[in-house]
Amino acid sequence: MICFKMTTSLLHIIRADLRRPHPYAHERVGFLGAGLSLTHSHCTLLAHSYQNVPDTEYLKDPSVGAMLGPDAMFKAVAWAHETKLALFHIHVHGGMGIPRFSGVDLREAKKFVPDFFKFCPECPHGTIVLSNDAAFGHVWLNKQDGPRTVGKFSIIGPRIESWRVPHE
Repeated sequence: MICFKMTTSLLHIIRADLRRPHPYAHERVGFLGAGLSLTHSHCTLLAHSYQNVPDTEYLKDPSVGAMLGPDAMFKAVAWAHETKLALFHIHVHGGMGIPRFSGVDLREAKKFVPDFFKFCPECPHGTIVLSNDAAFGHVWLNKQDGPRTVGKFSIIGPRIESWRVPHE
């Protein structure tokens, strides 16, 4: 099983950043850095840092909610390489309950997530989408295999929140 954990305070920082309006993009994205614990049957990722994407690093592309320029992606993978962390592309869809990726999200992630392994091959990488009260994610454990679903999210703070994603 793949488990993803983060603190309440980090989640608040991420949500506040991703909710800010952008001059022309319809949504914002950011990058989440995570540490890793692997056993033969479990992969636990502990998110510990967030990197936002400056306004100037979005490209004007009305066919998608947000399109990042090459500088944004380069900065993210350089950050992962320097700190040897698992890198996650993260954005918000809103609503309540466990969200799902859009067709565009799935198509684009299959293009860019495998490239993360060029810079940090020793860590898994992936994508996360947030709703107003939950999350959904995919993790690539290596460049060759396709994405696996994060089976459990836990938010650690004064109150611990946890939810499991139903099997697909």
